[in-house]
Amino acid sequence: MAKALDLEEQEQLDQIKHFWKKYGNLISWVLIVVLGSYAAWNGYQYWQRDQAGKAAVLFDEVERAVNAGDVARVERSLSDMKDKFGSTHYAHQAGLLAAKALQAKDKADAARAALKWVAEGAPDPAMKDIARLRLAGLLLDADQTDAALAQLSQPFTPAMAGLAADLRGDVLQSKGQKADAVSAYQSAWQQLEESPDYRRLVQAKLNALGLDPLEASPATATGNAK
Repeated sequence: MAKALDLEEQEQLDQIKHFWKKYGNLISWVLIVVLGSYAAWNGYQYWQRDQAGKAAVLFDEVERAVNAGDVARVERSLSDMKDKFGSTHYAHQAGLLAAKALQAKDKADAARAALKWVAEGAPDPAMKDIARLRLAGLLLDADQTDAALAQLSQPFTPAMAGLAADLRGDVLQSKGQKADAVSAYQSAWQQLEESPDYRRLVQAKLNALGLDPLEASPATATGNAK
């Protein structure tokens, strides 16, 4: 009986050996790939947390420089953020914050550069929209109307589309293109239905052009503006 069991065990052992000889390398490589991927994923997660933590510290430095009104320090700390943590949310948030401070200190070129960087590289679409809207406003202030229109011609998220259309109307009106401005304001008025206060501002702009969005259709309004 014991001999029979020994033979059975030997047969099973031979089968295991044969299976491992045939598939052993494949199994080993699969395990290496799986465990390597898991280690890489953990390493990436750790790196992301580490980067975010360091970026948060440097963002605080930008914020302190802004609050102190130290323009040179704002520019230096933002440059550090862009160089070291340019792909993080904190860096682009710092860009928006720095642009506001730079604009307040009459450093319009630096403010536009900061906003352009955010508009082109922010990971969050809403943040990109905010940067493009503010950049277009600064370009309008500098009479760079074509550049402002280029910013506003890009797609915006639904939450920002009405604001972009309103600003587009302002740019077009500054260029003397009243018919196109009316069309943009009409579009803004329609898209800002959930923002009654802002919608009243757009309505006032249309009223100033002799139009009432509650009565005039876009086609009629455009015709009247000509």
